[in-house]
Amino acid sequence: MDGAQADQDVWTVAGRTFRSRLIIGTGKYKDYAQNAAAAEASGAEIVTVALRRVNLSDPSQPMLVDHVKPDRFTFLPNTAGCYTGEEAVRTLRLAREAGGWDLVKLEVLSNTKHLLPDMEETLRALKLLVSDGFSVMVYCSDDPVYAQKLEDAGAAAIMPAAAPIGSGRGIQNVLNLGLIIEQAGVPVLVDAGVGTASDAVLSMELGCDAVLMNTAIAEAKDPIRMARAMKHAVIAGREAYLAGRMGKRMYADPSSPLSGLI
Repeated sequence: MDGAQADQDVWTVAGRTFRSRLIIGTGKYKDYAQNAAAAEASGAEIVTVALRRVNLSDPSQPMLVDHVKPDRFTFLPNTAGCYTGEEAVRTLRLAREAGGWDLVKLEVLSNTKHLLPDMEETLRALKLLVSDGFSVMVYCSDDPVYAQKLEDAGAAAIMPAAAPIGSGRGIQNVLNLGLIIEQAGVPVLVDAGVGTASDAVLSMELGCDAVLMNTAIAEAKDPIRMARAMKHAVIAGREAYLAGRMGKRMYADPSSPLSGLI
C-alpha cells in the first residue's frame, strides 16, 4: 500500500479515526523500554493498558508513561484480571477519574484455565458502562449471537477471541468469525490468540477492521522484529481483502491458453 492509499484507508471507532489497524498491548515485555520500541516498530496508534497490572501512578517505580508516551499513542484502558461486572465497572470508573479515559476495552474473564470471557457478566457490565457514558470496545467469545447482543447493547466495537489469551493458536473458528464480521455494524477486531504473522494476515483477509495482540509480540524471541512483521502482516492482509481474492477451483486453470499452440 503506497502512502496515498494508506492515508485513505482508515477505520473509525467511537468517532475516532486511525490509520494503523494493529493494536498492541503493554504487558509481558522485558521492560517498558522494550515495550516502547515494539510499539514504535509496529506502527500502532493504540496501545492497551491493563489498569490492574501496569504502573501509571507510582513515580518510585518504572512508569509506562515515561516510555510509551500518551501524546504519541492512544491509551485504551482495559479490565484484564476482572472476573465480575462490578470489578470491571469500578476499574474503568477509576480510570476515567484518573486519566479522563472514556474509550475503554471491557473484558470480564471466566476464572478458568482457558480465561475465555464470561459473556453473561460481560453483557451486564457493558450495559452499565454505556449508561455511564463510556465508549466500550468489548472482548468476547466468537459467538455470533452474543456478538449481536453486545452491538445491540451499545458496544463501540466487537472483539472476538481467535483462541484463548496468550495461547498463540491463531483463529480456531473461521466460520463464526466470518458470521460476526458479516452481521456487524461496528468495527470487528480479532483479540487474543494470535501467534504469528500469518494469523494476523488471515484476520485481515477475513474482513476484520483491526487486530489486537500482546503475547505474540512480547514473547517472541525478537519482539521488535516480530512487531515489524505484524505491521506488514496487517497491511498485507488488508490489501488482499480489498483486492478481492481469486475464486477457488476444483481443477487446474492454466495461466497460458492451450489453444493455438505450435
